[in-house]
Amino acid sequence: MNEESIEMSAADTRRHLAEVLNAASARGRITYITSRGRRVAAVVPLAVAEAAEVAGKDGKDAPR
Repeated sequence: MNEESIEMSAADTRRHLAEVLNAASARGRITYITSRGRRVAAVVPLAVAEAAEVAGKDGKDAPR
C-alpha cells in the first residue's frame, strides 16, 4: 500500500502538513521536502524511519 514518492517545497509542506503526515502514515508515501529546488528533508512512514535507525545501530550504513 505504498504510494509513489513526491517532492514538495517547504512552504507547501507547511500549508499541507496534515495531509503529508496522513499520506505517510496511512498510505506509505514518502514526501521529499525541497528548499530552492534541492531536497533537504523527507517525511517517511514510521516503519521506514525505524528500519533506518536499526540499520544504523547494527553497524550497517543507514540511508542518508
